[in-house]
Amino acid sequence: MRVVNIHEAKTHLSRLVEQAADGESFVIAKAGKPMVRVVPLEEPVRKPAPSRFGFLSGHLRIPDDFDMMGQDEIETMFRGEE
Repeated sequence: MRVVNIHEAKTHLSRLVEQAADGESFVIAKAGKPMVRVVPLEEPVRKPAPSRFGFLSGHLRIPDDFDMMGQDEIETMFRGEE
């Protein structure tokens, strides 16, 4: 297994991560002493992309008179009446 010192790992991190993802495990050493082993994940962790628009599609119904709902109460409040 390939041993890489910390300085080299910091300098070439992107390349080393790609190699590890392709199955080439390696060890990172500090002052010649092995510290960690970098190995590929068995199955990549993938988060589903967040769905922002339409996430409640089919779960809500907006009434046809939505823009008129509560109109009388709102007008009363604006006039300062009780």
